Amino acid sequence: MQDSRSKPCSCPSLKLREVASMYFTMVAAFLVILVVALQGSAPRGSEFPYKVPLDPQGLLELSWNVSYPEQAVHFQLLIRELQFGLLFGMSDRGEFENADLAVLWSDGHNSYFGDAWSDAKGQLHMDSQQDYQLLGARRAPEGLYLLFRRAFSTCDPKDYLIEDGTVHLIYGILEKPVRSLQAINTSALPGGLQRVQLLKPNISIPELPGDMKTMEITAPDVVIPSQETTYWCYMAELPAGFPKHHIIMYEPVVTAGNEALVHHMEVFQCAAEFDSFPHYNGPCDSKMKPERLNFCRHVLAAWAMGAQAFYYPEEAGLAFGGPGSSRYLRLEIHYHNPLVFKGRRDSSGIRLYYTATLRPHDAGIMELGLVYTPVMAIPPGEDNFMLTGYCTDKCTQLALPAAGIRIFASQLHTHLAGRKVVTVLARDGRERQVVNADGHYSPHFQEIRMLKEVVAVFPGDELITTCTYNTEDRSRATVGGFGILEEMCVNYVHYYPQTQLELCKSAVDPGYLHRYFSLVNRFNDEEVCMCPQVSVPQQFYSIPWNTFNRDVLKSLYGFAPISMHCNKSSAVRFPGEWEKQPLPSITERLPEPVPRCPPPPGPQPAAPVPLNLGQLRR
Repeated sequence: MQDSRSKPCSCPSLKLREVASMYFTMVAAFLVILVVALQGSAPRGSEFPYKVPLDPQGLLELSWNVSYPEQAVHFQLLIRELQFGLLFGMSDRGEFENADLAVLWSDGHNSYFGDAWSDAKGQLHMDSQQDYQLLGARRAPEGLYLLFRRAFSTCDPKDYLIEDGTVHLIYGILEKPVRSLQAINTSALPGGLQRVQLLKPNISIPELPGDMKTMEITAPDVVIPSQETTYWCYMAELPAGFPKHHIIMYEPVVTAGNEALVHHMEVFQCAAEFDSFPHYNGPCDSKMKPERLNFCRHVLAAWAMGAQAFYYPEEAGLAFGGPGSSRYLRLEIHYHNPLVFKGRRDSSGIRLYYTATLRPHDAGIMELGLVYTPVMAIPPGEDNFMLTGYCTDKCTQLALPAAGIRIFASQLHTHLAGRKVVTVLARDGRERQVVNADGHYSPHFQEIRMLKEVVAVFPGDELITTCTYNTEDRSRATVGGFGILEEMCVNYVHYYPQTQLELCKSAVDPGYLHRYFSLVNRFNDEEVCMCPQVSVPQQFYSIPWNTFNRDVLKSLYGFAPISMHCNKSSAVRFPGEWEKQPLPSITERLPEPVPRCPPPPGPQPAAPVPLNLGQLRR
């Protein structure tokens, strides 16, 4: 990618110099104009399609635009109440240490903008390569707008590589003037983080049918609890006799003023085997919540902060209503209220767009990854432990149609220890394509993401899902299961045409795990109880986690046969032998992606850009 700073400037520089000589006091303001001319024009406000509040009060609002031809993101940051500056940037998990930052600061008289980085202690340094390119700054009645640009990849070792998947954005507010960038103490700043998917796919919107109708699934007049985190559940019901329709689109409905509090929302359809479900409108973790609501797990829609409307491809729609489909839906809303506001009322939810004119294909949802079982475990104190689940060629050969299926969207899922998730398509022993990957995955930010390109899966293909976990803060093993302190590794892929295959997952063969426990007993002084009545979790909890026991467990998961779950929607396996199946043999891996580097900028001082913003005060 060619750096726009190397392009010849077509602006009337001679005229600018004449004006500057006549109006010497306006040099700083014109310098910003010169920067804009040298570094490219900023998109207009209407050209920022993505928007998210950064802080709980909504005083900082980020909008952005993704240019794949330029391999760059344009940012527009609205600061509604400017004090003495702002830090904005990106880091691995949302920390201020080892962060990549754009900084606006004031010494009380003059203001400056610069590209900086923080070290492992949070100390700021001016970056020798200024890759946050300022495009403009303007005041408006609603606040100060800062416009700047950043390439996906800069090949600057101090810069964050912007990739597909989750990005942890951080911000800090300067409440007092500072004499220099180095004088900023990041640990003392009021600030926070916001998670977004920056690199949205560039997908054309399908034409919507004339008979399209809408249905709003919203929780009526909820008083948001005055606590940091709340999951709210509300039961809704389709009309009696509601025939089969296709959902072709959905979008969020967020109560005005609560944009910074509604973190994410999901609509689940309940299990069809129950004739009725009780009404409920309350916290999901309440003891008053009816037990039967746990059988409402089939995802119809999922939205997270920063996401836009979700469109199904024009060939398919998600079926709901009609015979064999439950009339009952459960809306789940995650409220994030770190400032503990009291008395806030909310009626947010999701608006479904549906049609009675059925599309050629029903869309389906398939679970890939690991079975929810304690035989898959992560030792404590691990910073990078990987577990892999398989959808084998034997299962896809049996369950998929000859023409294959098309995956168009994906929702990755782990519990609290998950850090990375990736699903790869393999064919004939060779990795062919990444289905979906998130190298900065957060269990607190889960959404259905449309893929940049549809992935075709044919009979005999393999889908391999790997999750990476961090258990450095835990003192005992973390086993697989449904509990929040247990773990999962799942990719819910959305595809068409729908097949009978609803779950294609694996786990290590239990017999081989039993051999592992026997080996641990033989080589360790401390006994691991092998009594029949002792559960697998209890056996894992009693293991002394020395290097030998850790390494042998990793090795076991890398070679032992697996138990395959090649399941229909009825939770019954397809006919066949699924126990003690060999691991897929992968002989050729996909190469690691090589970042595209823009040409290095010419010699330039690592100096901030002066801004004429007038006198800043509290």
